[in-house]
Amino acid sequence: MRELVETAQRWVAEGRGGFLARPVTEQGFGPRDPAGAVLVDSRGRCVGALYNGVFDAELAADAAAMPAGSTARVCEVSVAGAEAVEARLTCGGSAEILLQPLSAVPAEWWELLGQGAGVALVTRLNEAADQAVSAVVRAVDPPRDDAARRAGELLATRRPGRDALYGQSGLVLVEAYPSAPYVVIGGSGELADVIGRQAGLLGWRAVTVEDAARAAKLLADHRDAACLVVLSHDPGFDVPTLREALALGVPYVGALGSRRTTARRREGLVAAGVGEARLALVHGPIGLDLGARTPPETALAICAEILGVLGGREAARALRDSDGPLRG
Repeated sequence: MRELVETAQRWVAEGRGGFLARPVTEQGFGPRDPAGAVLVDSRGRCVGALYNGVFDAELAADAAAMPAGSTARVCEVSVAGAEAVEARLTCGGSAEILLQPLSAVPAEWWELLGQGAGVALVTRLNEAADQAVSAVVRAVDPPRDDAARRAGELLATRRPGRDALYGQSGLVLVEAYPSAPYVVIGGSGELADVIGRQAGLLGWRAVTVEDAARAAKLLADHRDAACLVVLSHDPGFDVPTLREALALGVPYVGALGSRRTTARRREGLVAAGVGEARLALVHGPIGLDLGARTPPETALAICAEILGVLGGREAARALRDSDGPLRG
């Protein structure tokens, strides 16, 4: 969705008729982008990615057929067999897709998305699904109803997500786009470089720092999306930086090192007044227990753990919770 911001804003500024299309419900398809969406202009041109474009022509036709005065249209689409294979989809599936004129989408939505803010869009459809009203919910807004509460829950996962709520007045679509994780890598070298590249593949932002004061500022500036990965073994850097991250309550705090180094850091944090509850939040030794040996493998193990923690689950056992050797 974020990649559509410039196009959507330009079309609106030019007075160009256009529509925003995204799923309401889905079945099948296999792994897919939870942020998938498409812009459709009045000439049938599609911008964006949704199911590898297999429904683009169908969506363009439905957009062109939307009656004047309608602010929404829910289209049912499906694909199976050879058509799914040709579209390079993992498997076939079906979906209900919501089409809205860009004029019915709040300008604030595109502005906040473009700024990288954590934000959700709550769209309420009437029973006929031909009229919709959309409102923006920011990550900092207090929940005022069930839809806003669900938006807050989705934003808290730090991953894009959608949910459809059904009530007496009709359907409510909740779309959440949290700020991308901001990985502060404390230390330099080959591993830091590879972690930065792995973070980029995931759509995350990453920065490498070697100064404790600068690390603290970056963590504070991005506290809601920050993830700290300490590689440095310098006590003048690692202990104060870990302490600052724990005090700020950033979503993920991890530190690379042997069990001896981990114990030394723990002693330093205890001496600095960090309590047991906070200490338990440190992922050290860092990463999932994947048997990683090389820098790319270690970067994968670290980013996989970050992904699991942000999503509220751990796909594999963490090194912190194992007693075996740290390398393979």
